[in-house]
Amino acid sequence: MEKMMKMMKAAVLDAPFKLEVREVPVPKPGPDEALIKVHCIGICGSDVHYYEHGRIGRYEVKQPLILGHELAGVVVETGERVTNVRAGDRVAVEPGVTCGKCAYCKSGRYNLCPEVAFMATPPVDGAWADYVTVRSDFLFPLPAEMSFEEGALLEPLSVGFHAVKRGRIQPYDRVLVLGLGPIGLLALEAAKMFGASQVFGSDVVEFRRKLALDMGAQEVFDPSAPGSLEERLVALTGGEGFDLIIETSGNPGAIADTIRFAKRGGRIVLVGLPAKDAVPVDIGALIDAELDVCGVFRYANTYPAAIEILSRAKQDIRKIITHKFPLSDIKNAVELARTNKETSVKVMIYPGGGELGEN
Repeated sequence: MEKMMKMMKAAVLDAPFKLEVREVPVPKPGPDEALIKVHCIGICGSDVHYYEHGRIGRYEVKQPLILGHELAGVVVETGERVTNVRAGDRVAVEPGVTCGKCAYCKSGRYNLCPEVAFMATPPVDGAWADYVTVRSDFLFPLPAEMSFEEGALLEPLSVGFHAVKRGRIQPYDRVLVLGLGPIGLLALEAAKMFGASQVFGSDVVEFRRKLALDMGAQEVFDPSAPGSLEERLVALTGGEGFDLIIETSGNPGAIADTIRFAKRGGRIVLVGLPAKDAVPVDIGALIDAELDVCGVFRYANTYPAAIEILSRAKQDIRKIITHKFPLSDIKNAVELARTNKETSVKVMIYPGGGELGEN
């Protein structure tokens, strides 16, 4: 066990655009918790939104908050009741700790637990820091062949896993992913991992379309290009439409389009949150085509399966990591993630001063 320090570095958000790295106390693990030394942690769209606006819906930054929830690291200390991990273990962290007692938890849909404490969701601190404490049943040991970066990406990959599971994906499905940001690209990967026969993508950003092709999409589309996207997709599918559509952009037009692009009897999974809650859709067409429409809120029961499949998969999900920064440069990292959609997808942070990307 390494010699523990009493203080650590953490990136603290005080108010919109007011983010700085400062010294804070190293957290102490409780009886059921482990102390994790953070190796790497991603910047999520929700982190950027809190940085810009100080709130998401009913969750508001009212006191200094540490952001970040996509992480992997090493166990350095465990509480007295912890038996599933020990010091030295490399682990991925599932960042939403639930009560384990309510009807949602007991039925397996613990992502809907009303008492969930989710990292970087006010008032719960996240992990843009040297160390973090986590209840040990939300820690998952990484296989030797899996990097810390892949471990951190298990969190956004889990959203993709949950989305395709909610969409009851089948090996012969023709899948369309709308929006090719980190979640969209990893939903594309998840669809491939579940054996979808054809996976297509759509995004207005050329860099992201090219990345989707590099990651195995059969074809990609620019919805802003001249001509009708619907006509192109209809021609591609022989007029049938797609078995499964996963919408990750939150764009109201794209959400409405899912009904037109779906095959009769097809399935639509909505992941992206629109800026306004009310989005006009063609309910008559939805009913006539007997479409199944599902929402996705985070994920549940995904980490063990994702680790098992990813450890055997040929795909390299690290391709979505486009930029790497030390924790000391967090301000520039967040600004890049906020303003540069043309060449950035996933920005990764490395606390502790080690080499960026070192496993």
